[in-house]
Amino acid sequence: MLRRTLGVFFVAFAVGTAVADPLPTPAQMAAAREDVWGEAALRHPDGPSYEFFKDLLPPLKYTNTAFRHYPIVLSAPLAPVKARFVSNGSGINLRADKPPMWKEPGAPVQFFVYDEPLGGRTEMLVGPNYVDGWLPIVEARYTAGPNYWWSTAFAPVREPLADHGAVFVRIVALRAGRFAARVGVAGKFTAADGSVRDEKGHAVVLYGTGWTWDADKSELSAAPSDKKGAELVVLTKPMEQPPKQFPSFDEERKACVETWTSLVGHGAKFEIPEPIVQNAWRSLVVGNYLIAVGDRIHYSAGNAYDHLYESECGDAVRSLMLFGQTADARKMVGPLLDFNRQATRFHVAGHKLQLLAHCYWVTCDKEYLTENRARWEPVIKFIRESRKTENGLLPKDRYAGDIAEQVYSLNSNAACWRGLRDMAAVLEDVGEKDRAAELRKEAAEFRKVILDAVAKSEDKDAKFIPISLLANEKPHDPLAATRTGSYYDLMIPYVLGSGILGDERDGWVINYLRQHGGIAMGMIRSMPHQGEFNEQPGVNVLYGLRYNLTLLRRGDRDHALVGFYGHLAQAMTRDTFIGGEGSRFLHGDKNGRSFYLPPNSASNATFLTTLRYLLIQDWDLDEDGRPETLRLLDAIPPRWLKDGAVISIEKAPSAFGEVSLRAESRLKDGEVVVTLQSPARPVGKWLLRLPNPPGYQVTDVSIENQKLTRDADGRVDLTGRTGKFAVRFQVQKQ
Repeated sequence: MLRRTLGVFFVAFAVGTAVADPLPTPAQMAAAREDVWGEAALRHPDGPSYEFFKDLLPPLKYTNTAFRHYPIVLSAPLAPVKARFVSNGSGINLRADKPPMWKEPGAPVQFFVYDEPLGGRTEMLVGPNYVDGWLPIVEARYTAGPNYWWSTAFAPVREPLADHGAVFVRIVALRAGRFAARVGVAGKFTAADGSVRDEKGHAVVLYGTGWTWDADKSELSAAPSDKKGAELVVLTKPMEQPPKQFPSFDEERKACVETWTSLVGHGAKFEIPEPIVQNAWRSLVVGNYLIAVGDRIHYSAGNAYDHLYESECGDAVRSLMLFGQTADARKMVGPLLDFNRQATRFHVAGHKLQLLAHCYWVTCDKEYLTENRARWEPVIKFIRESRKTENGLLPKDRYAGDIAEQVYSLNSNAACWRGLRDMAAVLEDVGEKDRAAELRKEAAEFRKVILDAVAKSEDKDAKFIPISLLANEKPHDPLAATRTGSYYDLMIPYVLGSGILGDERDGWVINYLRQHGGIAMGMIRSMPHQGEFNEQPGVNVLYGLRYNLTLLRRGDRDHALVGFYGHLAQAMTRDTFIGGEGSRFLHGDKNGRSFYLPPNSASNATFLTTLRYLLIQDWDLDEDGRPETLRLLDAIPPRWLKDGAVISIEKAPSAFGEVSLRAESRLKDGEVVVTLQSPARPVGKWLLRLPNPPGYQVTDVSIENQKLTRDADGRVDLTGRTGKFAVRFQVQKQ
């Protein structure tokens, strides 16, 4: 059922020998309490990598829709009208037939070759993939018997087409053949003068020369050749007055390329010497602009998640900010400050303040705080007044968004404590000293109350920290075996991310997740206990972001890289980098696996933010709410330092101003040189760390003629240095 059911990896010993060792099968991996594949990746001579994980499972491909193959959202940046392109090329705006989980945009247009649905035979499909590896121009090839078809689809970015959620399609037959586009239901559509019109007379499809309309089938047909393909434009929103002349495919495609290239180029510039990672980060920035609607960055598009969620969408906003899209991120914070959901009101309140504080430290935008005081002041008041309970905790609320059991939630209390603490530091920075002192005092008292409740609730023998405080919540083992345990797995990383527990208890949580079925390929596991994916094991990668960041804060580069490459290889679609809320290990066939409600802005944000923290870490390690530590290149994989490799960062936002650096690997010359500029804003501690390049050992570090000392973790202290300078890492071949 699944390809590569038995792989092989090699364990290298100090004496230089290697022993073949079989990997657990997918079913064994899914049933294991430990992250057996992740730990195998750590033991591999090359360490965790995309190549290690890529073929362990079939790629993500299927969704719970009538059209089955995952949809690709196409639109202009931030556009309100979005089209659904089915990834196997079978059609545009096809009916999902899954109310209420999926929306039904526009008139469906299904494509056929020789009366066979295009893309119907998965084994004959090559693609889809994006042009240049990341631009939202979808290409695919399809073999139908002896005939070969090549299609290109993209969303125009210029008016009037962009306003109508248009998708431009060109299909070319490399051998002669018949292609058809069937529009909706026969009898409801007519065609003349280059457009197919609905019952109101509004255009839903525009077509060029070479097409013939069959009213009985409600179908356009053409015989495209390799010399001149057939072209049409599908309109998600019908157009009352279509253009008299058929648009130019080449001109619209050029504008599409220029718009998206300019948008990504306007942000920070990251050059990663691993092509798939370079393509992924650019594609995911684009992906979040495809999901967003104006100043609202939704959780998904075209389905039931096509709206705001506080923490998940807040993560998406932060990821855009960290990749230099600060102007748009600034606009997107406002709707999240306005967002309310009564069922999770404390979780929402805490994450509002955390988002606002993080954005403040990265942008130092005091004006934004002033302009939006009426939005965030009531949130602080709400948290403070809600704590007027007998035990000093927040009132009981839901265990999780989907679990109605009322508990004293460690997640909610930790989130709100962190929000108060962070805003105290922000208010202190903007000069509101008295208010800051008052808030800081309350946050300290609040933390003590929470930790006292944790001490009374934890299982010291199992080293288990519960979500439900003062209620004797038993350890879940294995975690995903029950619905509550599965949601524990999703919620406890938020507690890790709050920083409330301290180093020892953070270690308890991390180890419990790793040893009791909470982690797979470095990602957070989940298992639905209802619906069509009932009892199907898998992961919800987006809820692992704070787990990843906690690993990085603790200096655990290797386990963080397991999650980074596990995500890239097994929680995104191949060559289009689309994620869902959750994906399944075993549900699917030899060609692909199932995942849930793609696309997902928080999944995108998890990869983007993890990548950014591999390269740039701005931490508050003294726990006063104000970042003081900057670590550069702290968790990059060794493979990024192969001979001739270059890592380049330009104008990446951080809590200390924009970061720019260039690392050049010159292993043949015995060195790696990192050129960097001191941060624009004060840094308490500034560190630079490189792994040993593949096959080499770092022996000395210097700036000009001054030798530097590496600490036990391989970090070099740059604190106090100013201006532009180069750090030379001398290396010797092992």
